[in-house]
Amino acid sequence: MSMTIPNILTILRLLAAPAIAVMFLYFHRPWADWFALILFVGAAITDWFDGYLARSWAQESKLGAMLDPIADKAMVLIALMVIVGYSSMSPWLVLPATFIVFREVFVSGLREYLGDVAGTLKVTKLAKWKTTAQMVAIACLFAQGVFEHYLGMSVFGMDEAMVADILAGREEDLLGLWWKYEGMIWAGRLGLWLLWLAAALTLITGYDYFRKSVPYLKEDA
Repeated sequence: MSMTIPNILTILRLLAAPAIAVMFLYFHRPWADWFALILFVGAAITDWFDGYLARSWAQESKLGAMLDPIADKAMVLIALMVIVGYSSMSPWLVLPATFIVFREVFVSGLREYLGDVAGTLKVTKLAKWKTTAQMVAIACLFAQGVFEHYLGMSVFGMDEAMVADILAGREEDLLGLWWKYEGMIWAGRLGLWLLWLAAALTLITGYDYFRKSVPYLKEDA
């Protein structure tokens, strides 16, 4: 096994996946949200960077080819698990997350069953767009948690009428409630929209992989 820089980056990304969940065990919010967001964004950047370096430096390896998709799936699934676990369990969030988890498990099982011919299920451009949508969606949802908790800290001790007056501009906004509220709303909306887009692409690419595997699943006559 060759421990090149691209492979080291992939391994670090793989280790960052469970570390995202660990942040919520050892730190209070919003620090846990901050650390999870930084870890996730950093890992997402290395996802592009290690592949670029491997191709540019001609350091593509079997180890990297094996670990790269595992790191991607682990990062997405663990992050989704954390976000759903700390959310209000809204079906608008749970449903797309369920579709994504189901597809990843299904395709991984399909690849394992096909064994040597799993190479026929090559990653398509649409699958890469799916991964990008997932990464950006999850980053936005972690950012929503950051805005939400800073807003909660700022409105502590205020009644609803006072908060409403400040957000409506009838009272002076000394604590920055407006931008924290807008940040929370738009980060949540963008994250949810992109998560549903990722879920749709997930189902489309999952069906495409299944369709390509059908000839290898037929019983011998």
